[in-house]
Amino acid sequence: MTSMLSKFTSGLTGGGGLTSGDSSRNATNTGFASASSTPREFGKSKPMTSASRIGSAKRVPLESAKKSPQKSPLKPLDEDTEMNTEEDAVEGTLRPGGMTLNDFEVGRPLGNGKFGRVYLARTRKDKYIVALKVLRKSQLEKNGVEHQLRREIEIQTHLVHKNILRMYGYFWDEKRIYLILEFAPGGELYKRLTAKGRFSEQETARYILEMSRALSYCHQKHVIHRDIKPENLLLGLNGELKIADFGWSVHAPSLRRETFCGTLDYLPPEMVEVKGYDEKVDLWSLGVLCYEFLVGEPPFDAPGKKATFKRISRVDLHFPDYVSAGARDLITRLLVKDPKERMLLDDVAKHPWIVRKTNPDP
Repeated sequence: MTSMLSKFTSGLTGGGGLTSGDSSRNATNTGFASASSTPREFGKSKPMTSASRIGSAKRVPLESAKKSPQKSPLKPLDEDTEMNTEEDAVEGTLRPGGMTLNDFEVGRPLGNGKFGRVYLARTRKDKYIVALKVLRKSQLEKNGVEHQLRREIEIQTHLVHKNILRMYGYFWDEKRIYLILEFAPGGELYKRLTAKGRFSEQETARYILEMSRALSYCHQKHVIHRDIKPENLLLGLNGELKIADFGWSVHAPSLRRETFCGTLDYLPPEMVEVKGYDEKVDLWSLGVLCYEFLVGEPPFDAPGKKATFKRISRVDLHFPDYVSAGARDLITRLLVKDPKERMLLDDVAKHPWIVRKTNPDP
């Protein structure tokens, strides 16, 4: 695994570690016997208030068009039901000042992902509550996603926003890579949407406002997310939305890309028609997200990929009667075929429907 290790360590900026500059902690519903704190930041960043857990996605993201299809779907790593921290941490190493698995008390599993599991964890020294995402190197190498993971780490560790899940650091051992993540008791937004069927206009407007602010911050940092959907969103301690998965994100100073990626129902026309695109793909996805929050299903759903592509390309958009005129106006301003004509993120926050629903009259 030496070559594998070098793939991840070479070029990554910063490891995982706690510093005296970190401030708040949170232990609500953590599953630990004694915890009366709130999560703390790692490294030189401003204190945050809540955190998140990562679960498995319900919809399968599209692979790049240039890649060959997989022979079989990836399965959760069921063998990771328990982690022996003493045995697994023997090989745990990092650069000076870093952490190993022995620095954590590992609690209950929080969810499964494609390449591993996420666990509730607490640092032994300072009792900081985090989520520990454990990825098996063999699975990452088998599926050729080493570069994608390194890019995800580099991007997410540099993003500090209240509506973006923090990645505090990382470390590794012989078999696994560990990502130290923010923990949020609110859990997965997709599960909440599934349980409720659809959200109210007030709740939807609040989530879309928070999403617009988070995406605006990403775009200011020249980061395009490219895979906005309910499965990649989590809820913090106070119900605030957090973007939690940056697996398909890219740092593009030129803001011009051609890679075909994302999730079928959320693809914009420029991707469907195999054209170049920029950060405005996230504006389209925001419109799709708003529709799904209000209706309970994406707007261009159709039987089969070709039929879905056709509806997306034509912007074949229809609303149920119960969707208000204000919500329809916002969505139609985002779901515009010409990317240059889509509503700007700053204007989303100023849209009358958003303002009215997020600031109700007393």
